[in-house]
Amino acid sequence: MTALTLGCAYVADLLCGDPEWFPHPVRLIGRLTARGEALARPGHGSVRRDLLSGAVLSASVVTFTLASTVVVLATARWLHPSLGFTMDVILAWTALATGSLLTEARQVLQALDDHDLERARQRLARIVGRDTKTLSESEVSRGLIETLAESTCDGIVAPLCYLAVGGVPAALAYKAINTLDSMIGHREPPYTYFGRCAARVDDVANFIPARVAALAIVLAAAITGSDGGGAWRVWRRDHEYHDSPNAGHPEAAMAGALGVTLGGVNIYEGVPHPKPLLGAGAQPATADAARRAGRIVLVASLITGALAVIACVIAGGR
Repeated sequence: MTALTLGCAYVADLLCGDPEWFPHPVRLIGRLTARGEALARPGHGSVRRDLLSGAVLSASVVTFTLASTVVVLATARWLHPSLGFTMDVILAWTALATGSLLTEARQVLQALDDHDLERARQRLARIVGRDTKTLSESEVSRGLIETLAESTCDGIVAPLCYLAVGGVPAALAYKAINTLDSMIGHREPPYTYFGRCAARVDDVANFIPARVAALAIVLAAAITGSDGGGAWRVWRRDHEYHDSPNAGHPEAAMAGALGVTLGGVNIYEGVPHPKPLLGAGAQPATADAARRAGRIVLVASLITGALAVIACVIAGGR
């Protein structure tokens, strides 16, 4: 990955986001995962069968994504260097999510500003997995803040890290891992054992990016006028309370930066799931806090984007 390619991809993502008409690789990965899940029929056999079939599906999807990306890029470069560069930029752009994340956040906030809670719930449902139909304004704001914090790792920092280290193939392989985790890496049946491999691989893939994302949130909070010191304190104190070994880092840092409490009861498919509190004792989430979270995410993205480009320059990828 050259600095020029990464820089062009980052700017394209920031300006254009994720157009719904574009055949995004993650959508293709999702369809492939869904097809494999339908064939495997999780929960209809033994624990060993679910573990094995889930591991085979995860390995197959990641391997196919990696191999097909290498073939597409090699073919494009063979046809013409300019086509190779263009394909590199386009695929790197699809691995990033700053633009689309902030666009979706603005839509939720606009609905709250218009006092249209139903529309805010509908817009939030596009970017979270929890049920949103009965959420209050504060709960909508909390959901938005939490997904902004977690997506700082999944959609921004981690792809930038993998682009800088391994180029587009590594970044899209990471997106395959992340998609598998979001689709099958659940503790609830029928995915308890079927999705275990996907969840564990995702934990490993996000180990370093999650901590980098939390540090970027701390720095961005200080730059944007939020509480950088609070972000650091709550991050170090509360990150281990989260049931995920990674998501607690950026979410705790964001809770401290905004001076709000995150976590609590979320409802998934009608079933309540209590989550640990991060920043317990602080104020409930508000639309204003969610708006400040968006600014923090933008600055954190700019910081990590600049560092990724610099890393490419240092590595010789000018």
